[in-house]
Amino acid sequence: MARNKHPEETVNLILSVAFRLFMEKGYEHTSIQDIIDNLGGLSKGAIYHHFKSKEDILFAVTDRMTAESNQMLAVIRDRTDLNGKEKLKTIFKASINRPVQDDIFTVAPDFHNNAKLLFSLLHDTIDNVAPNYILPIIQQGISDGSIETNYPEQLAELILLAANIWMNPMIFNSSVEESYRKFMVFNQMMQSFGLDIIDGEILERLQELTSIYQKSKR
Repeated sequence: MARNKHPEETVNLILSVAFRLFMEKGYEHTSIQDIIDNLGGLSKGAIYHHFKSKEDILFAVTDRMTAESNQMLAVIRDRTDLNGKEKLKTIFKASINRPVQDDIFTVAPDFHNNAKLLFSLLHDTIDNVAPNYILPIIQQGISDGSIETNYPEQLAELILLAANIWMNPMIFNSSVEESYRKFMVFNQMMQSFGLDIIDGEILERLQELTSIYQKSKR
């Protein structure tokens, strides 16, 4: 069965099953045997042929989760028709409107049971996304006059940590009202940098995602 498939298909199957289980049960509460039981006959030996450990599977799952997002960021970063501030606003809109966001918020992963997954995503945010995608945009904004800051590296990290971690209801189990207040504070913070990048459409979508998450937790 699965063991006879092309290696790439086998890897994709393992990662798809692992992602679903990590989201539903939490990384710490998902065993290699749990993954095997959902693979339709794939043996433990076949899994270890591709991955050395469950942690290796986690890293591969994280890489796959971030690959599509990073590709989108690269396209926006490299556009020549927008200034730095416009690119930041475009990134916010594009990120929250990706179809996969509804799926993730509907599954409602409990990041309290996904500490390693959360750390892996946090690590990617600081070591990859901030320096390679957001920082170049801020530096462009400084050059074209649309962004004012003496600390572009720190601003890039702050924006991502606030947007992806602090405002994420899946991490802090925020209610719609609590999330709204965080969005308002984030908006005020961005405006203090001259970055009026949160509009009514973005706010409405953020509240919608929070509502999807809260309904799935009931």
